[in-house]
Amino acid sequence: MKDQRTKQMVTMGMMAALAYIVMVFIRIPVVLFLKYEPKDVIITIGGFIYGPVACLLISLLTSFLELVTISSTGLYGFLMNVVSTLAFTVPAAFLYHKSRTKRNALLGLGLGVASMAAIMVLWNYVITPFYMGVPREQVAGMLVPVFLPFNLVKGGINAGITLLLYKPIVTALRKAGLAEKKEEGKGKFQFGFVILSLAILSSFVLWFLVMIKVL
Repeated sequence: MKDQRTKQMVTMGMMAALAYIVMVFIRIPVVLFLKYEPKDVIITIGGFIYGPVACLLISLLTSFLELVTISSTGLYGFLMNVVSTLAFTVPAAFLYHKSRTKRNALLGLGLGVASMAAIMVLWNYVITPFYMGVPREQVAGMLVPVFLPFNLVKGGINAGITLLLYKPIVTALRKAGLAEKKEEGKGKFQFGFVILSLAILSSFVLWFLVMIKVL
């Protein structure tokens, strides 16, 4: 049991480091201070393996590393990063960890996208006026045309990537002895699931490109 707990902590530390590296090298400016980065993919996969608490721990460590190294948004950015990531990853990890089926993975990620979009509208309304130094009315006018679509698209892209990468990553971790073998629902249409994942990803990528051009 102690050995397994040690392996779990090591794996979670590795995933935090990987999430940080991914975030450093893949940061695409969109509008204002908003940037797309795919660190939530790694954190979600950690949550799929170990549960929602892992999402919290990996997110805190990754966001802290960002805060003390490359962040230009300070404590505001740290807070918003953690809230955004948990809003996306925790619902997905909770549903999938409860029952490891493709259906729950899809439902959980869909709930995560909706949760992040809704929660970040609220948090941007409350926090962004302080960060940007502008009246709250000005931020309120950007909630629907800017913040809402950004978080929907960011969440959708990360959901699609998670669906594609989870199985290869967890398989590699299990072969390395860093993750336990868990009973997972068997699906007959693996190829169809990959096609569905690619369709989700490509649709949100297209929306992302349109959004960049419009905004």
